Amino acid sequence: MKKVERINTMMRYINNRAHFTISEIMQEFNISRSTAIRDIREIEAMGMPLVAEVGRDGGYFVMNNSVLPAVRFTDNEIKALFIAFMATRNQQLPFLKSRHSLAEKLLGLISENQQDDLVLLNKILLFEGTNPNNPDLLDLSDLPDPMLEKLIQTLLLDSYLTITIKEEAALKSYSMYLLYLYHEKGSWLIEGFDLNDEKRQIFPVSKLTDVELSSVKKRLSKKKILEKLGQQGEKINLVLELGPKAIAQYKKYHPISVSISYTNPYQTTAILRTFIDVNNLDELTELTNWILFLGEDSKVREVPEEVLAVIQKRLGKMVIPHN
Repeated sequence: MKKVERINTMMRYINNRAHFTISEIMQEFNISRSTAIRDIREIEAMGMPLVAEVGRDGGYFVMNNSVLPAVRFTDNEIKALFIAFMATRNQQLPFLKSRHSLAEKLLGLISENQQDDLVLLNKILLFEGTNPNNPDLLDLSDLPDPMLEKLIQTLLLDSYLTITIKEEAALKSYSMYLLYLYHEKGSWLIEGFDLNDEKRQIFPVSKLTDVELSSVKKRLSKKKILEKLGQQGEKINLVLELGPKAIAQYKKYHPISVSISYTNPYQTTAILRTFIDVNNLDELTELTNWILFLGEDSKVREVPEEVLAVIQKRLGKMVIPHN
């Protein structure tokens, strides 16, 4: 770790503790005693009010434990933050009202030389979903679903919610323990445990019309909910062995519910086990398309007959041009 990075990290470490010793600093940052003392003196010179305690068990504490000098980012950290910010263009991000305003504030915190680097990066880096004819970061805005921010704010208070969903022409309310809120294929989805029917439910946030804290007083604990979900786990009916090319395809895109386990230390082979509900036509079609997307570097070990039928039908409709 470079000195500037170490000093910044050490200041945050110190400020979050009522008391610390030289030995703790040496162990935490893997540095010598002389380096630890020198860094602490430099931090004192920057304005952090450290008070030394004498005696065998003496150490230091921060006066009032409330003063923390301004955080300083290295050039590489600034580039990493900016690139991450660029990579989310054209995505529905909650709480981001104006990329123009936020980007201007970020640029205003750094030097002119650092700004020049970021302007150049903005010209040469393009990400998925970016229009190369209009890649200017400052011209783009995010338009998240209006209920998304309310949902997140409510979630920060409690995971037990009452949500109202628009189903066809009617509204229906569910008492749920929310497990995950995730973004997949351009849409935000809620995955939770239905406390009335005691089963897993997934709803798009776009169908959400209201959300509030649950008024139910008698609740299942999170541990009990996870136990019930574990007992309801579907039987695995799709098993694939993936080679390096198929793993690369998997990393490009995979359904949120599908995970892989690497089978060698170099992560060049993996096993995929999941369940396909063959009675759900949309799920059957989507996962069949995704299996084809993985390519020839995947070997089938177990697959439902319905999936094979869809694949054969799909291949049969392909038109191969003749010279």
